[in-house]
Amino acid sequence: MLEQLVISTLNGVIYGMLLFMLASGLTLIFGMMGVLNLAHAAMYMLGAYLGYQISKTLGFLPALVLAPLALGVGGALLERYGLRRVHQHGHVSELLFTFGVAFMIQEAVQMIWGRIGVPYRIPAALDFPLFRLFDTPYPFYRVFVLALAVAIFFGLFAALSRTRTGLIIRAALTHPGMVGMLGHDVPRVFMLVFGAGAGLAGLAGVIGGPIFVTSPSMAGALGAILFTVVVIGGLGSLPGALLASLLVGLVQTFAVVMDVSLDDVFRVAGLGTASASFLGDIRHTTIAQIAPILPYLMLLVMLVVRPRGLFGSRDV
Repeated sequence: MLEQLVISTLNGVIYGMLLFMLASGLTLIFGMMGVLNLAHAAMYMLGAYLGYQISKTLGFLPALVLAPLALGVGGALLERYGLRRVHQHGHVSELLFTFGVAFMIQEAVQMIWGRIGVPYRIPAALDFPLFRLFDTPYPFYRVFVLALAVAIFFGLFAALSRTRTGLIIRAALTHPGMVGMLGHDVPRVFMLVFGAGAGLAGLAGVIGGPIFVTSPSMAGALGAILFTVVVIGGLGSLPGALLASLLVGLVQTFAVVMDVSLDDVFRVAGLGTASASFLGDIRHTTIAQIAPILPYLMLLVMLVVRPRGLFGSRDV
């Protein structure tokens, strides 16, 4: 029991930190710019495929640099020559534009790499057990993911709150007219923010691809959860995105190993299964079976109780 608790906690934290790597970029774009970037998960998928392709020829470490850089440059160009023209027409136009970009990325990936997943594996240099927990070896790569995500959080937080560039970015997002009158190029700031968010999505793809299956369906598997994390944490809040990512990661990780149903609860309470007969087949449903919908239940509760999220400064 203790072994399962410790290992599930570690796995939940690491899964949550991987979600944070994705959510941090979406926080910059969606929370701070107010852009509904439905292509963010597709950029994550493209980062995984680029990481796979580059690692085949140059190695994993060059892929860790080149793939996010390519996504960052591509994201900046997308904002400059596409999204900026659409932005003036409102959020609906932004949503349709980014949805179209996501669809194009999805189709391009399937045309180039096929509809079946690719064998993107953990590099041999990082594929070894770091320590043992209750006679169970724990892989170094998962701890590497955790350390990289923590470094990203502190790096972004310091850049946005302690540097002159970060102050200009935050000011441009709330008072763009005043920042422009001070001589700063506000459209260029937005372009850099969007590019940085796309680069973070690409980095998460390179890191997460070897852990999860790298396939065309990976964008759909995480896309909705990302928006859930950002809204729960609060729009534009990096600490909120971090906490929400950890909460979602831990909840889902623990839920999938809990084979407990309402029948079991009534039995332990001494009420018998007849007391739950009015629930029908629902009483046989286990927590593990409803694990995929738990993040969305958390989202609904958050929207009712605190619409601005955990650390958000404005309502959704």
